[in-house]
Amino acid sequence: MSSSAIVFYVLSGLILTFGILTVFTRHIFRAAVFLLLCLIGIAGIYIMMEMDFIAAIQIIVYVGGIVVLIIFSIFLTHQAGEKLSRQRPIRIFLGTILAGAGFVFTTWILMNHHFVSSNEPAVDNSVRNIGRYLLDYKTHGYVFPFEVISVLLLAALIGSIVIAMKEKKEN
Repeated sequence: MSSSAIVFYVLSGLILTFGILTVFTRHIFRAAVFLLLCLIGIAGIYIMMEMDFIAAIQIIVYVGGIVVLIIFSIFLTHQAGEKLSRQRPIRIFLGTILAGAGFVFTTWILMNHHFVSSNEPAVDNSVRNIGRYLLDYKTHGYVFPFEVISVLLLAALIGSIVIAMKEKKEN
């Protein structure tokens, strides 16, 4: 087994472990930290696939933006040390059924899809080429989705501020 396969299995194991800990921990701050570690592991997988730009975006947007925003919201609402309430057994059962159905559906799609090899050359994933695709208005224009994501991040920021604000009690 090569060293890259060992690193892949270690990263995959860490991602699965932190993902499970994110879902099943009852401490909200620990869940946010486990999510942060899980997303960093996914960035490591992107680096192994030589997709450095996507790994950087993963760290900047998700780790640096969304998770930090979640952690700030937790601290601003003063709920960092509180435990979440236990879930009812019916919700655990339904969640397990839905997750299993999603797994079976995904597996079915992957088994029934016919993957074909392409004769076209591989896409150049340099930062220069990605920048051209992002800023191109006509053929491969990704400016609109990029702007939609920026509005989504702004809405998440405003939503976290509204949730974190406490109403002043009138005397």
